[in-house]
Amino acid sequence: MVDWCNKTSGSKHLVDEILQSIFFLGKINSVPFSPEEIIPEEELLSDLKKKYSRPFQCYDTQVPRRSPFSCVLDMVVLGQGPENENQIKQILSDLVKCLKPGFLVSSTICVSKSNKSSKQYGVSMSTTGPNAGRIVIAASCLSSYWDDFIAGAVMTYYPEKTKKQYFDGTIRLPAGVTCKAYSINSGSEMEPCKSCGNLFGLHTTYNKEWPYGNCAEVESLSNLFKKDSETKQQSTPTSDTCTPENREKARQASLKALGTVLKTIQFNKWSGEFYRASV
Repeated sequence: MVDWCNKTSGSKHLVDEILQSIFFLGKINSVPFSPEEIIPEEELLSDLKKKYSRPFQCYDTQVPRRSPFSCVLDMVVLGQGPENENQIKQILSDLVKCLKPGFLVSSTICVSKSNKSSKQYGVSMSTTGPNAGRIVIAASCLSSYWDDFIAGAVMTYYPEKTKKQYFDGTIRLPAGVTCKAYSINSGSEMEPCKSCGNLFGLHTTYNKEWPYGNCAEVESLSNLFKKDSETKQQSTPTSDTCTPENREKARQASLKALGTVLKTIQFNKWSGEFYRASV
C-alpha cells in the first residue's frame, strides 16, 4: 500500500485509513496483535509512525468506518481508473494470492453500473470472526460511510438475519442498473446470496444467507448511489414503515448492538467516534 501510495496521487488518506483499520482489528482479534507485532520491521514502523501518527494514536479508541481491503480496492481503482475493470480484478487477484488466506482479505468484488455512472466497485468484508464483522458493518452504517439508502436497507436486518417488524428500508434497483459479483481469487461470476436478494431485489436462486452488510454488493451499490443521484432516487424505499422516526429507531438499535459487541470483546475505551483519515 505504501508503495502504491507513492505512485498514486491523492491516495495518502487510504494508507492512513487502512493502518487504523488493521491495527483496530489486530487489537480485537481473539489473540491480540499490537502495531509493533503487525509491522515488525523497525525502520518501516518508525517511518509509518512519522508519516501516519493518528492510526497509532486512535486504533484503541476509535472504530474504523470500513474494513482494510476496501481501502486497498480504492487505491487500485484510483490508480487504474474505474473503466479498467479487468486490470483492477487482476491486480486484486494477484495480491490475494500473495497474502495469508482469509486473514483481513476479501473474497468477492462487485461491479455496479447505471446508464449515467461509471463502474463502481465494492468488496466483501475483510474481517476475521463474527464480532469483527458485526462491528465494521455497524460502523459502515452509522458513520455515513455507506449511502443512507444502503445503510437503511442493512439496518432493516442488522444485527441478526431477522427483518425488523417496525422498519423496512430495503430497496429495489431500477431497470438499467447492473450489479455483478465475482470471486477475487478465480474471477468467476457469483450469484447474489439470499441476503442481497432481500436487501436489493437482486434475482437469485442461491439460498445461502450471509450476514446482512457482509457482501460486496453493499459497498458497490453504495458507491453507485453516491455517484448517481437519479438512480438512487428511483430506488427509494417504498414501505410505509420507512419513516424518519422508524429509521432513527433502527439506527439506535444498531448503535446499541455495536456497543454490546464492543463491551463483549472488552474494547472499553471507545470514544464514540468512527475513524476518519486527516491526511
